[in-house]
Amino acid sequence: MASLNLLPHPSPFSFFSSSLHRSRCNTLLLAPKPSQARPSFLVKSTAGVADPASYSSGYAGDTSDSISSLKLNLLSAVSGLNRGLAASEDDLRKADGAAKELEAAGGLVDISVGLDKLQGRWKLIYSSAFSSRTLGGSRPGPPIGRLLPITLEQVFQRIDILSKDFDNIVELQLGAPWPLPPLEVTATLAHKFELIGSSKVKIVFEKTTVKTGGNLAQLPPLEVPQIPDALRPSSNRGSGEFEITYLDSDTRITRGDRGELRVFVIS
Repeated sequence: MASLNLLPHPSPFSFFSSSLHRSRCNTLLLAPKPSQARPSFLVKSTAGVADPASYSSGYAGDTSDSISSLKLNLLSAVSGLNRGLAASEDDLRKADGAAKELEAAGGLVDISVGLDKLQGRWKLIYSSAFSSRTLGGSRPGPPIGRLLPITLEQVFQRIDILSKDFDNIVELQLGAPWPLPPLEVTATLAHKFELIGSSKVKIVFEKTTVKTGGNLAQLPPLEVPQIPDALRPSSNRGSGEFEITYLDSDTRITRGDRGELRVFVIS
């Protein structure tokens, strides 16, 4: 992935990824009273019922209950880790194991026939790359709470399957000298994406835009200049790839081109 180690990008901010409810026939078994001699019969109700498959990967062989249980196990494994920034080696192993169980239950992902599941705004709840305590993860990036007073707030991926826009949106707080309040900043790292095969996505960086919030919200967005190609490291050419290893209407798991595990939920 690119930016925020969600995917690579050439910006100086190199530290930076509808539920379909279908009406389903609900079959009710109506048995006769003990005094009745006629046999039981079936009545089909056409009332709209949320299809349990809409909360799973949609692959045969696994019930919605087992998928839901595995999803809860994964959410439990990554909770309290501050999206991976507070993860220990043991935490990393537990999160990876829980993700692999859900990936196995979900089966092979084929977004070439279900691209609409990618559509929307996704919230990052865990990234194994953040265990390095930097915003770059396995790529260069500023440290959190060390040399620079940077606090990571929320991280989102906004995906538009029609325009092929793929934006990494990162909310930050930058420390300021007392008695000034922290500066609220939202960095949007814009990319275009394309599918590679059935489950792999390639994104290409376009630009980084920074918007201030709070008392400075009235300021216009600032587009950050790109690093010239001649000065850009070979490992950061503005593109990256990741594989989607689990996907349903509200949960997505990806594995980055450097092995990074990321977990998203629909926002």
